[in-house]
Amino acid sequence: MNTMLLYLHAEKSCVEEFLTVLDTEEQAMSNGHFGELASISEQKIQLLERIAELDRQREAAQAALGFEPGADGAEAAAAAGGEATRQAWAVLLELAERARAHNLRNGTIVYTHLDFTQKALQFLQSSVPLFYGPDGVRKTSSNGTRLALG
Repeated sequence: MNTMLLYLHAEKSCVEEFLTVLDTEEQAMSNGHFGELASISEQKIQLLERIAELDRQREAAQAALGFEPGADGAEAAAAAGGEATRQAWAVLLELAERARAHNLRNGTIVYTHLDFTQKALQFLQSSVPLFYGPDGVRKTSSNGTRLALG
C-alpha cells in the first residue's frame, strides 16, 4: 500500500469519527441535553486537531513524492497512486463535505437556541410588568387581591 493511501485512510477514519461526534451533538441539542455540549465540543476540537495534523502529514508525503501541497497536489498524487488512491481521495472529499455541512447545520441549531434564549431574556427583563413573581406565584391585581391561588 502506498504512503498516500495510508494517509488518506487515516484521514477518512478521523473524519468518520468527527461525523459520529456531530451526530451525537445534534442528538444532544435535539433532546435538550445542553450540559453534554461542553464535552462534545472538546471531542470535536481534539478531532479537528488530529485531522489538521493528518492533513499536514499527507501534504508532506505529497511533497516527498514531488507534488505541490493543497487539494490540487493531492488530486495529482491520488491520480498517480492508482485507482485505490484516487477512490480514497474522492471518498475523503465527500466525507469532508458532509462534515462541513453537518457542522454548519449544528451551528445553526445552536444559534437558533441562543437567539430564542436572548429574546426570552430581553422580554423578561423589559419594562413590561410580569404576571409571575420570582417564586413562580402569580402576582396580585392592582387592587391587591390575588389573581389566582397557588
